[in-house]
Formats: sequence, C-alpha cells, structure tokens
Amino acid sequence: MALSTIRHGNPTFDPQAQEAFQANQGLSVLPMERMSIAFIQKALSSPQLVSLDPIIERWNHEKRLIHAQQPYAEAATLMLLVEKEQGVEMLLTRRAMHLKKHSGQISFPGGRIDKEDASAEQAALRETFEEIGIASNSIQLLGQLPDFFTGTGFLMKPFVGMLKPDYVLSINREEVDEVFSVPLSFLLNPNHHFLHKVTVDEGLREYFSMPWQDYFIWGATAAVIRNLYHVLDVFEV
Repeated sequence: MALSTIRHGNPTFDPQAQEAFQANQGLSVLPMERMSIAFIQKALSSPQLVSLDPIIERWNHEKRLIHAQQPYAEAATLMLLVEKEQGVEMLLTRRAMHLKKHSGQISFPGGRIDKEDASAEQAALRETFEEIGIASNSIQLLGQLPDFFTGTGFLMKPFVGMLKPDYVLSINREEVDEVFSVPLSFLLNPNHHFLHKVTVDEGLREYFSMPWQDYFIWGATAAVIRNLYHVLDVFEV
C-alpha cells in the first residue's frame, strides 16, 4: 500500500517536476557505524526517541489539527533492512502499474490496520507477507519510528526490521511490480535529500524526495527515511 505525501485530484501530477531545494542545511553525513544494525536497534530502543525531523514535526502538527476534525485511518509499514557485504541496504517496493491509486510509486510494505490485527506491529508483518511473501519468522523487528501523518489521510506507524539470511521473497503481482534495495549510506545522506513545494487544491504542500538511479523515492516513504536519518543523527550514545 502506498502512502504518499500529496493529496491531489490530478492524475497527471508529476512529483519530479515540482520545484525542489536541497534539504541538507546544517546537517552532517552519518558515520558508517551509525548505520549498522546494532546502532539502529540501540537508537530505536532508546527513551530519547521522542523527536522528529523539524520539517516533519511541523507537518505533523499541521495535520494533527486536521486529524482532530477529520480522523485519519491508521496504517502500519515495515522498513526492511538487509545486511550485505558492501553494507546495510533497505528493501523498497514499486507498486503495480495497473493499480488505480499511487501506481508505480516507491513504498514500504504496509497498509491499513484491520480490526482483526492484534497490533500495529502485526499489521505491518501481515501486509509484508501479503505483498512480498516474507514471513514474520524471517524478520527481526528492531523498533518503531515516530508516527507520521500523511497527506492522504493516514496516520502511519512505521516499524523497522532486519531480514534474516533465510528470508524468501515471493512478490504478489497484484500489488507490487518490483522489489529492490538501496544502500542505507545513500538514503541516509542528507546531501541526497530534496524538499519540494507545490500548490494544490488544498494550498501549499511540501514533500521530500531522494532520487536513486531510475527510482524516484518521494512522499511518505521519503519522509520516514528522512526521520530515520534524524533519529540516528541526534541519538546520544
């Protein structure tokens, strides 16, 4: 399920064509040790995990006011990390092109939390299995990032997990066209983060992007990645 940052009624909207600014002001590149599985797990399990990237915090505040009048649907996503010889990488999906909503967008496995789900965590694991066939016993959960209010009416609860070496991928072609991985050292480098601004029916909207090769990672997916950078950057050992 894709949870994008822009709500708009124009099917020809091109997120890559909107004005963009490099979003690295005052930010530093993370040392490699801060992108290790051990460090990520330590940071996510810390009581210090209460802050958001300042831009995302502002977005959440604005959307929380809307949420008070028009409740958001709760959704859970799973940011999957895999250890490779060259370093840790993040698994992402490209939504199926035949879907009516958010077709072709880059997203995490995830979706709406159903009433049958015992918890948000279980919803994230269930959706992951339904979309890309990775069973929960092949995933070690590392923790949870702060909630994120999307521009499409979802309150996203993002979880972070590590794939065990024995994981098996089985893509559900009804929902997903492709699964690929991106080096964490690229995604968590603020020099690769861009902030876009666009006027839509509801007024000014902003979203992050981090283009990689032929993939345009943007919206809620990019925002959650940006916040992982923030958490790892500000965590005090």
